[in-house]
Amino acid sequence: MKNEQLLKGQSIPHDSADKHVTGLAQYTDDVSEPLNTLYGAIGWSKKAHAKIKKIDLKDVKESEGVISIVTYKDIPGRNDVGPVFDGDPIFPKTKIEYFGQPLFAVAAISTELARKAVLKAKITYEELKPIVTIEDALKKNNFLFEPRIIKKGDPQNKIIKSKNKLKGKFNTGSQEHFYLEGQVCLVIPQEDNNLTVYSSTQHPSETQQIVAKMLKQKSNSITVMVRRIGGGFGGKETNFMTAAICALLSHKTGKPIKLRLDRDDDIIITGKRHDFYSEYEVGFNDNGKIEGLKLKLASRCGMSPDLSYAINERALLHLDNAYYLSDLEVKNYLCKTNTSSSTAFRGFGGNQGMMAIENIIDNIARFLKKDPSEVRKNNFYGLKERNTTHYGMKINDNVIHDIFKNLLDKSNYKKRYEDIKNFNLKNNYKKKGIALTPVKFGISFTTIHLNQAGALVHIYTDGSVYLNHGGIEMGQGTHTKIAQLVANTFGLPFEKVKISSTNTSKVPNTSASAASSTTDLNGAATLNAAGKIKKNINNFIRDKYKIYSKIEPIYKNQNIYFGNRSFNFKKIIEEAYLNRISLSSSGFYSTPKINFDKKKFHGRPFYYFCYGAAVSEVTIDTLTGENKVDRVDIVHDAGNAINPALELGQIEGGFVQGQGWLTMEEVVWDKSGKLKTFSPSTYKIPAVTDTPDKFNVEIFDKGSNVENVVNKQKTTGEPPLMLAMSVFFAIKDAIASVVDYKKTPKLDAPATPEKILMSISELKSKI
Repeated sequence: MKNEQLLKGQSIPHDSADKHVTGLAQYTDDVSEPLNTLYGAIGWSKKAHAKIKKIDLKDVKESEGVISIVTYKDIPGRNDVGPVFDGDPIFPKTKIEYFGQPLFAVAAISTELARKAVLKAKITYEELKPIVTIEDALKKNNFLFEPRIIKKGDPQNKIIKSKNKLKGKFNTGSQEHFYLEGQVCLVIPQEDNNLTVYSSTQHPSETQQIVAKMLKQKSNSITVMVRRIGGGFGGKETNFMTAAICALLSHKTGKPIKLRLDRDDDIIITGKRHDFYSEYEVGFNDNGKIEGLKLKLASRCGMSPDLSYAINERALLHLDNAYYLSDLEVKNYLCKTNTSSSTAFRGFGGNQGMMAIENIIDNIARFLKKDPSEVRKNNFYGLKERNTTHYGMKINDNVIHDIFKNLLDKSNYKKRYEDIKNFNLKNNYKKKGIALTPVKFGISFTTIHLNQAGALVHIYTDGSVYLNHGGIEMGQGTHTKIAQLVANTFGLPFEKVKISSTNTSKVPNTSASAASSTTDLNGAATLNAAGKIKKNINNFIRDKYKIYSKIEPIYKNQNIYFGNRSFNFKKIIEEAYLNRISLSSSGFYSTPKINFDKKKFHGRPFYYFCYGAAVSEVTIDTLTGENKVDRVDIVHDAGNAINPALELGQIEGGFVQGQGWLTMEEVVWDKSGKLKTFSPSTYKIPAVTDTPDKFNVEIFDKGSNVENVVNKQKTTGEPPLMLAMSVFFAIKDAIASVVDYKKTPKLDAPATPEKILMSISELKSKI
């Protein structure tokens, strides 16, 4: 792909900003419903693990307004929505695997009547003992796949020979997606058994395939359309259950069906972030440099594979974060539990791997009585040596040293580090902590074939441009940035470019909007299409106006310049049309250079890395366990940003979401497998008052992508979430001050007030 002229960071508003604020933005729930639309609801299991003895739906059928009921018996094709592996039945036949598992669905004349009807089902269970926790699964060797072992060098011998050694355990919790727009779908039947599916999904193409296979139809009979979604965060990447059930109801009734889960049902039925358990043994020198590391990583995957294999793989690929690990052994366990299938969540396992190594680094620093920032710096990847990852990829774009130094200076970290120690000496009940943490995050799908995208571009005779691509707009500004790229390519004002809804009938076989690759992939595909049209226009001008110079034309200010000659863009387009020149083209892009052998766990899984660092300062109340983030300073590399304003929004939003994951968002299942945190009243997400009092965010001023990515940009979809690790370790630093930093606190994530108090109590008991 040849890069077009670079944009100089044009911070124009999000293309739907006004619509978001005024409520005019159309989401799936806003799509006009035909007059004969019926409304769906799902009946789900109240047990986590059981055999189904009997499902009596007589009262459901006779309930007011009910038109139809579907069970597994009504599925003509594949009874599974698993994206890679089977294991996610739409409706189970005989066995229930988790609390909230769909068992049947109804269609009624209103949503209210449908939801009332499903409650009348009489289900007889033979209860089985559920496996709920990672610990239980490990004890019973209950795994989705065989444990995986990754090894580099001779870590055991290196640990034995190391002067200093540590052992420990660490947990990172789950997280509910809590997207603003819930799971919703509208299916409208067309002639010849065709269906039009409006779905709030990050993956229209796979939604199309799942529905087609379920109905035993061809993909060309299913059209999936998405204008925008109100947040996904990975929770709408593989959750095809809503669309499948909605399509099944429509198939059976022949009527349009609307299915919108209420918030409680949404949280209960759908999957969450994987929580991880780790055990480690590490050897290191007096500077804190890691010499050997043995690590056990186990994750709660839920009742089916879903994307757990890839997510755990990404955790393994990111457990180094920004640190060189010469000798390493990791054992990875994918635990099968009777909980909803854990699924994609912003970071896709990378952040869980990073938290494991960051906890180890922090504990090493506290053991040595050193500033953790120094120990982190001592373990960084080098620029010319110590620059190959544990999976064999050489790092050639490392800017973490520059970012770290930049942030140290701008945040005045050293002085604040000492000031906080002095504050803690003088205060008994309020304690402060500070932490500086880095981020190195790989960009690309680790499943190689997903690194591709398509697009379609039209220029109309009035000089306006219409484009379509396979990416999903979910608030991140992908549509805006790609429209900017196209406008820049043709030298047009932004207003002259319009992006249509994502539509499987226009751009086929698309990848999910995930892995932080949406703009990279779809932007490149769009520029490929635009480039073909430009070639047609350029050749037309050269031929008609006899321009024999090989000079490359410049498209700027709605004109096309061939040296000293200029042509009005709109007039040339009109002329080209009259001369039967094609002004429409499809485009395609596939990411180069990536090559990763999953079995050998070796190669280049990422096209490039994103880097960043954050300093967080917190205050905790040692009597209540409450914490407040006082100040955050961030420097993040966005490359040559297409739209700096949108990137800053992503950095800030990602950070706060990560802060929620690590400090307050606690997912709890009881011993019976029942989800206890299933509503806004029982599950806390960050509020405005939880955001940092001082929030200083900068885009790294020397940033530029060394690879040939659109506009030399770097993505900001996932990496900023990991910057919030600094909040967690600042809290841990504050706890350590309770005993004058003489002992290392034991703290698991999320650092809720309860866990902070427990950590303080345990720490005091050691003194």
